[in-house]
Amino acid sequence: MLTAQLQGEDKVLEAIRSTAVQRGIPESYLNDTFAHAGIEIHDKILERFARPYEKKGWDDYRKLFVTESRINKGTEFFGQNQESLQVVAKNIKVDPFLVLSIVGVESNYGRNRGEFTVFNSLYTQIAKMPRRSKWARKEMLEYLVYCYTDSIPPHSIKGSYAGAFGYGQFIPSSFNAYAVDGNGDGRRRPYEWADVFASVGNYLVKNGYPVSKPSNEKQVYKSIHAYNHADNYVKAVLELRNELKKNILKD
Repeated sequence: MLTAQLQGEDKVLEAIRSTAVQRGIPESYLNDTFAHAGIEIHDKILERFARPYEKKGWDDYRKLFVTESRINKGTEFFGQNQESLQVVAKNIKVDPFLVLSIVGVESNYGRNRGEFTVFNSLYTQIAKMPRRSKWARKEMLEYLVYCYTDSIPPHSIKGSYAGAFGYGQFIPSSFNAYAVDGNGDGRRRPYEWADVFASVGNYLVKNGYPVSKPSNEKQVYKSIHAYNHADNYVKAVLELRNELKKNILKD
């Protein structure tokens, strides 16, 4: 891990400055954000990209997410959040157990907020990963638009090594595009469960979830695959969904 030494012009800032200003972010906001003492480049992020979970074989991947512990935690979580989840699922016309499974895989029902700040994750990718730099610049821009618009301190949110955040683990562009207000307070909050349920459901529906025929597993599969482009991920979400539903409805 290296602390970013901002001597002279920050190359990451200069790579996004003009586009950020065009999107309405003041230069003073950008300068303050990129002068923050907490900016760090994490070598561990490079290591995580070299060995992503999705590259594991199915048996090893399954052991990470389809576990008795996660099923039991999901069952308990459902009991605590049933009303909110079912209201959102009914409004959006999406399977509540599928939404429950996704937040179970993504954040273990809110227990995992991430190890790195979203800013540092994206900063590291821009600075150290040429093949991801273009993507990460776009996501950094989207992240800063969100933070500026909603008055969120840019260095306050933790997320994954890839830069996803919130209990639904949206990358910034997906959050800006698909996150919705689930509780009617006028804000889209990545750590407010009603908003998370609604945002995950909205993402699925906007990416092909078959609201008129939820038994169409082929279309359900495609909508989950849009969420994370890995077959192991989709298989884990679907199996966990089935186990959660069976456990919750057994009584």
